[in-house]
Amino acid sequence: MTKKADSIERLLESEQELIVLASQFAKKSNRDLVIFLQGDLGAGKTTFARGFLRGCGIEGIVKSPTYTLVEPYQFDDKKMCYHFDLYRLAHGEELEFTGARDYFDGRSTCLVEWPEKAEGFLPPPDINCQLEYHPQGRRASFFGLSDKGKEVMLRVFSD
Repeated sequence: MTKKADSIERLLESEQELIVLASQFAKKSNRDLVIFLQGDLGAGKTTFARGFLRGCGIEGIVKSPTYTLVEPYQFDDKKMCYHFDLYRLAHGEELEFTGARDYFDGRSTCLVEWPEKAEGFLPPPDINCQLEYHPQGRRASFFGLSDKGKEVMLRVFSD
């Protein structure tokens, strides 16, 4: 039987530590995950997304898709990563108008900031990442919510 990690918490003292950790998630995953990124404004959700995308080999600008709702990124092997920022949604139903269901196809990674804004309109996540301020930096709590998510967390945190 495969060992799985359900939840892990890390204290990160710098933005760079968060980027490195997110990059490890990208490098040790099969890139077909749904990851929810939750936390207050400025807690590090977009920083995590940037680190994840850097770990996938994206070198260009990674910005928060606050106004566009989603930014697509394609990798050399034709895999896709969709970075969502749902902060400006007034109602989760608005997500339906973007064609978002097509992005959650089981073959792409979806990083979703502010998933609570579209509750009931998103598939369940494989991993939920909660970021919060801490006196020494940020506290990152990861919850593996599917077998796939738990296995990725085990690979990331086994080192």
